[in-house]
Amino acid sequence: MDENLIAECEAYSKEYMDYLSVAKTERRAYAQAVALLERAGYREMSSFERLQPGDKVYRGYHGKTVMAAIVGKRPVAGGIRVVGGHTDAPRLDLKPRPIYEKDGVVYFDTHIYGGIKKYQWLVHPLAVYGTIVKKSGEKVDVAIGDGPDDPVFMISDLLPHLAHDLEQKKLKDFFPAEDLDVIASVGKKDELLRLVKERFGVEEDDFLSAELEVVPAGMPREVGMDRSLIAAYGHDDRVCAYAGLSALLKLDGTPEVTASIVMCDKEEIGSMGATGMQSSFFENTVAEMLVRQGVAGDIDVRRCLERSTMLSADVTAAADPHFGDVNSTGNEAKLKGGPALSKYTGGTSKSGASDARAEFVAYVRKFLDGDGVTWQMAELGRMEKGGGGTISQYMARFGMDVIDFGTPILNMHAPWELASKEDCYWTYRAYKAYFQS
Repeated sequence: MDENLIAECEAYSKEYMDYLSVAKTERRAYAQAVALLERAGYREMSSFERLQPGDKVYRGYHGKTVMAAIVGKRPVAGGIRVVGGHTDAPRLDLKPRPIYEKDGVVYFDTHIYGGIKKYQWLVHPLAVYGTIVKKSGEKVDVAIGDGPDDPVFMISDLLPHLAHDLEQKKLKDFFPAEDLDVIASVGKKDELLRLVKERFGVEEDDFLSAELEVVPAGMPREVGMDRSLIAAYGHDDRVCAYAGLSALLKLDGTPEVTASIVMCDKEEIGSMGATGMQSSFFENTVAEMLVRQGVAGDIDVRRCLERSTMLSADVTAAADPHFGDVNSTGNEAKLKGGPALSKYTGGTSKSGASDARAEFVAYVRKFLDGDGVTWQMAELGRMEKGGGGTISQYMARFGMDVIDFGTPILNMHAPWELASKEDCYWTYRAYKAYFQS
């Protein structure tokens, strides 16, 4: 990279790290995205009676999922370009009745969200974020563990002196999921509840209508003597979601074709629920755009979706030299190689893959190379070593061309993931090139 690109890369990395510092849950990622959109002149869909070329519009849902777009010169009915990422990340959630006392220690009882390695969450400083909703409807925001004067929380582990029997177990079995409970205090449950009421004004029963997440405490950090990597919680998939958002915000002028992003929820648990990509949110939002351009028929929505294209913006695994046996040699993603284009994801035999057609792959190659973007082609790993899916399969059902294209990272699904600054920057550049193609 020349000096100008290096400066751009560093500036972008700082912006991204600032975003991650705030966006530690999907609700906070949503709020931060909406704030950035509104600052750039985007308005909520309901404020538009009619959409004209150049209009900047967004539609949010349940404070977790958002779609935003710049209306293009061509009618929306002719199809749109979409970058779709997700903002949820693997974590621990508090159960509805989370507080219990055992032998003088008070715990938060947790439930696993998404695919984690259980042992990675032991003995790390942890924070609790989320929202408590009282019966009155009053919302109480919770954020404790990252403030300068905040305490942190922790899951304990057995000391090595007494762990002989434990160490004989298989890695996946040596710590039961039900034991991933967070130390909240030492003493009595009632005393903890008193402290909770003092700080947040809630009673124990208010936890029944709460969404509280246990996430790693601490802000993103630069890694390595050359500061070339970023360590953070939630690269998967806020690194791609933010790149799509940045590409949209920094797009110059009015695009030929409507440029849009989706920052969705629930991908880590199968894209289920009202805020996941298996819901009707995306197609309903497209329908709202069409109505505001005088097109109201169900068949018109279907035709628009079929004529659209999507980059499924999700991370992939960067090759780790210590675990080379899981890589498909010559087809693995490498750090500093740029975002990785994956024609297919899925399991052993492409199970769960949308498998992009060759013509669309060629189109993507052309606009990337035309814009001078550094990128690579990759698979997730060897066929019989596992696999994983993205939202692409749910978007491909509309008949649109979809391909997976995202940042390679190390430590995927760990409390602290690693991404190359250059790969983060080129991901943003790639999505911007797509909007401009």
